[in-house]
Amino acid sequence: MAASKATKEILEMDLYALLGIEEAATSKDIKKAYRQKALKCHPDKNPDNPKAAELFHQLSQALEILTDAAARAAYDKVRAAKRAAEERTRKLDDKRKKIKLDLEAREREAEAESTREVKVTRTLEEEIARLREEGSKQLAEEQRLIQEQIDRQRAARLQTDSSYTDGGIGVHRSDGTTPKLKLKWKSKKEDEKNGGYSQEFLLSLLQKYGDVQNVVMSSKKRGSAVAEFASIKAAELAFRNESGLTGNPLKISWLEGQPAPAPENTHPSAAPGGLFAQGSLTSGRDYESLVLMRMRQAAERQRLIEEMQKEDEDD
Repeated sequence: MAASKATKEILEMDLYALLGIEEAATSKDIKKAYRQKALKCHPDKNPDNPKAAELFHQLSQALEILTDAAARAAYDKVRAAKRAAEERTRKLDDKRKKIKLDLEAREREAEAESTREVKVTRTLEEEIARLREEGSKQLAEEQRLIQEQIDRQRAARLQTDSSYTDGGIGVHRSDGTTPKLKLKWKSKKEDEKNGGYSQEFLLSLLQKYGDVQNVVMSSKKRGSAVAEFASIKAAELAFRNESGLTGNPLKISWLEGQPAPAPENTHPSAAPGGLFAQGSLTSGRDYESLVLMRMRQAAERQRLIEEMQKEDEDD
């Protein structure tokens, strides 16, 4: 229910302040204060003051309410509620003010941090630009040295791949195939260690005889693998000398590239210039033919893997 206009006017006034008394004043104090105030502002005594009548009326309302116990109690409750609301508003305003100040402080700090980040980033960019400018020559020199090393290694491989064939004991056979040995050992199906042999272990055994290009472990049959060597000489040394583990020796056989027996009256040094003579590629073989040979070797390797898988399936 909305308050009446008269009630609103009373609620807007501080009746105690209007009479000039304390809130704990007695009824006697209220009446005494009323008489004193009323005499001073009575309209008959203040004919030239247009507000005298209104003030006199307000004093009369204050007297009526504050001298009635029930009306005074109701007024005091409304007054206390109003004060509580004002206090809450003040605290809320203080809190809002603090939040605003904190927000402004954080915004200033964020702006300062952003400025610092921009400065640091700009410094880093400047240093990177300087390093690129100053280090470009050094980087170019290092890259040149690396390229020269790669070129030397490529030239060494090409010279090796020229395949000096002398009684079949060259690096590669003249048809481009690579020598391969078949390796077998005892291993049960349930043996997870495969008889003590793994691809890494076989590589470590065979690489002491020369470069091993690949070791292909049988995926379906334990105790079987094929080793592909970079040179016939390395394969022959492994074939002749390697026995594997003492408790589980290897059975090594030629799969491809077995050298033909050399004539008795021949020796590697008897060939013109010797077996390891320096020079260009034999019989005009150029780089393109070597690339083709590499491709044939890759195809040969794939064929070997497929044959091993087929052999495992047949077994």
